[in-house]
Amino acid sequence: MTTEAKSKSGLEDVVATSSSICFLDGDRGVLAYRGYDIHDLARFASFEEVCYLLWHGRLPNRAELGDLQSQLAAARPLPEPIIRLMKMLPPSDGMDALRTLTSALGHYDPDAHDNSERASYRKSVRLIGQLASLVATWGRMQAGGNPVSPDPAMGHAASFLYLLTGERPNPTAIKAMDIALTLHADHELNASTFAARVAAATLTDVHSAVVAGIATLKGRLHGGANAEVMKMLLAIGLDAPADRVDSYIRGKLARKEKISGFGHRVYRTEDPRATHLRRMSKELAERAGNLRWFEMSERIEAIVRSEKKLYPNVDFYSASTYYTMGIAIDLYTPIFAVSRVSGWTAHVLEQYANNRLIRPRAEYTGPSYPQTWQPLEQR
Repeated sequence: MTTEAKSKSGLEDVVATSSSICFLDGDRGVLAYRGYDIHDLARFASFEEVCYLLWHGRLPNRAELGDLQSQLAAARPLPEPIIRLMKMLPPSDGMDALRTLTSALGHYDPDAHDNSERASYRKSVRLIGQLASLVATWGRMQAGGNPVSPDPAMGHAASFLYLLTGERPNPTAIKAMDIALTLHADHELNASTFAARVAAATLTDVHSAVVAGIATLKGRLHGGANAEVMKMLLAIGLDAPADRVDSYIRGKLARKEKISGFGHRVYRTEDPRATHLRRMSKELAERAGNLRWFEMSERIEAIVRSEKKLYPNVDFYSASTYYTMGIAIDLYTPIFAVSRVSGWTAHVLEQYANNRLIRPRAEYTGPSYPQTWQPLEQR
């Protein structure tokens, strides 16, 4: 392999494709979908508007948004065979269930055998509605509840919380979930999105490409960090004094153990998504009358920033946000997928529109060529 083609570990900073979907500037802490700053989207947009933006490259007008909302509402009821399969699966990690159930959904999609541009878009819309129903219903059933029928009058975030809890959510929880979905919707060529694009480049169907994304997100170096953050907070303990927080974190740093929820491959300053999740965590904690998880998180952030010069990423404050909302830790990564499927499908559709099989090369480091063949009896 030539010097110019020399590999880089983890493909760090290697440009693998061109895309008009997501813009990142790690030095300035900028994240934008189709040119719209994530701070504006988090403050003003609904998740449904973000989905439309990612797919179409522009924000919807009122009629277009209403049409998409109707399509999502129509997609939310799960096929009865999927509910039966869900009941048959053994208790397992939520991502295992999501991977299996999403693959099964492909069998029941009305466009299952049509991979045209229009059919792929329709499948993308249905997947947004159905993945939210899958994760919420799975979480409810794992907690011992029975499936709840969706209310078509509800928005996407409200519907997810309703299907999960069986209770109509309050406006604060709806807004928090809507913002969380917006913040997680896309992030350029992260590992799961790249996996989905590689799959799509073979001209496989949308469901298969999304399953590739789910399988990749399951890995603990990609999804799952917010669950690890919450496990860390629980290990420290709700009633632990401040000095226990300090000793626990400084002990991990002294042992050179990773503190989940800090640092990012791209950002060299604060992850802009963390800015909103920090605020949401505090607002939800104040509403619940229990600021301890938020205060503990703030203390951990102060120590890590002081000792390691690392900023919190999107996972750090999402942990206490979800926990304060009463969401089980096993659902944290599946909720990531409920949002990120919007980005996955946008990238899949973009890949289809200007496709070339993704087939990189590897830098060979094996035995020198040629090796001398030896008959079996001489080895």
